[in-house]
Amino acid sequence: MRLKAGLASPARVALRGMVRARTRPWSTRSRLFVVGDRGGWSVDEDAAHVVAVAHRLGVRVAPAGWARFAERQAVFHTSQFEAVEPRWLDSSHALGVAYLHGRPGTAGMPDFDRCFATLRRRPDRFACVQVTHAEMHDLVRSAGVPAERVFRIPLGIDLEHFPLGEAAARGRARELLGLPASAFVVGSFQKDGVGWGDGLEPKLIKGPDLLVSVLERLRERAPELVVLLTGPARGYVMRELERRGIPYRHMLARSRRELATAYHALDLYLVTSRQEGGPKAVLESMAAGVPLVSTRVGQAQDLVEDGANGMLVDVDDVDALTERSALLHDDPGLGATLRAAGRRTAEAFALERLDGRWRALLSLLVDDGPAASVGVSR
Repeated sequence: MRLKAGLASPARVALRGMVRARTRPWSTRSRLFVVGDRGGWSVDEDAAHVVAVAHRLGVRVAPAGWARFAERQAVFHTSQFEAVEPRWLDSSHALGVAYLHGRPGTAGMPDFDRCFATLRRRPDRFACVQVTHAEMHDLVRSAGVPAERVFRIPLGIDLEHFPLGEAAARGRARELLGLPASAFVVGSFQKDGVGWGDGLEPKLIKGPDLLVSVLERLRERAPELVVLLTGPARGYVMRELERRGIPYRHMLARSRRELATAYHALDLYLVTSRQEGGPKAVLESMAAGVPLVSTRVGQAQDLVEDGANGMLVDVDDVDALTERSALLHDDPGLGATLRAAGRRTAEAFALERLDGRWRALLSLLVDDGPAASVGVSR
């Protein structure tokens, strides 16, 4: 049951009473609530993945909408921005959190400072913290969170929903999406505008300004360039592509199957972000067999071996992003090499292969949860 915004006070009171009556017999920290941000995007998808892991491990999971009315249970937040709210910090619950990105001091992102300040002020409030890459591991440790509570668990990949795209799949995907068979199709699947509207104001940590600059230069080397976009709030990118006369197609993928079809249509996936927790597109593109060019952000820094399973360049380096992208356009053999190695990397980080790390994390959060495995990597 999910509590809807604007729920009338009598209904809220009734729900609170029902939840407390149902949960009162539960022993302390015997149930897990996994709470996203109710945005219907990446953070909520992360919550669904954690719930699936918990079920596989035999952890008893309760409805997320009950968490605020229950007491003395375990709550895992897939957004640190939600977790540091007083209603959670001051609750009786044991708390866990995914701290995936948010470097303090980032211009225009005061929430990054707020979250880090809260973590530094109350590092013992969280029973466990998930990070996805080395930079965030060091940041969380610098806030005073003990090493045994910090778990490095990357955002894994659901291989069933992101199969390797063969030549026939590429043709079908382009026909379905109305993309020319002869085009050099570059993909960018993310949310990079501020807010949930049109997204005309760029969210600069996602690098949409860099993206359009790279695509403008790349078109000089690849005149048959077409850009495929998915995700909400892409107004800034679409406006800038139109202004530069770069052809593009925007689609809202309504399922993982549709997202996989979008990947299968690509010749190249491009990440131009300045900060990331993932991005999920790193392993998604690798799984689907799409060569990747990415800035050194998030877990891309840990998963991508430059020139072996993808291309990795410094943040803000438009020249290098353009050159690596053009190299993949000019050298199909290189793309085939990256495709094969990328798929192997994705297989190594399939969701189920990360269960051991989640077992260790959840053992600190849920008293009736699984015992921690010996020798599990943090």
